[in-house]
Amino acid sequence: MSERKVLTKYYPPDFDPSKITRTRRPPGEAAGPKIQTVRLMAPFSMKCLACGEYIYKGRKFNARKENTDERYYSITIYRFYIRCTRCSAEITFKTDPKNMDYECERGARRNFEMWRQNDGGKKETDEERLDRLEREGEERSAMEELEMKVVDAKQEMAVADALDEIRTRNARNERARGKEAVVAVGLEERLMDEERRRAEAEDEEMARRAFMTEEGEKVRRIGEGEGQMEEEKSKEEMAPPPIPTFKKVVKKKKDMGAALGIKKRATLV
Repeated sequence: MSERKVLTKYYPPDFDPSKITRTRRPPGEAAGPKIQTVRLMAPFSMKCLACGEYIYKGRKFNARKENTDERYYSITIYRFYIRCTRCSAEITFKTDPKNMDYECERGARRNFEMWRQNDGGKKETDEERLDRLEREGEERSAMEELEMKVVDAKQEMAVADALDEIRTRNARNERARGKEAVVAVGLEERLMDEERRRAEAEDEEMARRAFMTEEGEKVRRIGEGEGQMEEEKSKEEMAPPPIPTFKKVVKKKKDMGAALGIKKRATLV
């Protein structure tokens, strides 16, 4: 493959370019239109008239392109020559700038196309063309109105979704504020309880200090019963001591037999 991609060619030492003569056109051949080979695709589906082969749109061909003398205003009209893929019959078609299309000339027949058929192939008049354009304008306006309705419906749906999102966010914020308020109320009640406990503890401490002596002993309240007992004790202390006696006190003996389970017999008199 490398020999096919060389940039320079070999020239022998005895090469003389002055000996090369320019080839001229034969005198009998007249100067015709310019023809060049191009690669193209079939612009429309067609049927070969020689063998009946169907050639679909987009089929690639090596075609000959010819410049014609025909013009549409200042636009040049070109003619293309292709061959059938089955019988190699020549098929020609040319450009149609007026209708922005191609026109099949010979060798094939263009297949039926609904959007290009106009009342059996008749040419439409100016009035018919105006009527057709008016109908197309009405259809276009109807389609535009439908598209606008679809756009409005989408916008309404977007607005509704945005409102739902805003309502959800507001509800979430309200719940958060309610929780914060409850927490704040609970904290305030807790602080009030602590303040009340602190005040009660201070009052108790002050009362305890008020009922304490200098030595740190607690002063007790004297009741009526305690006062009577103290009076009796003072009377007893004030009474004279008893007179001592020297009488011998006989102690009763303990019955050890009863403790041991021994029963005494009764005496017979």
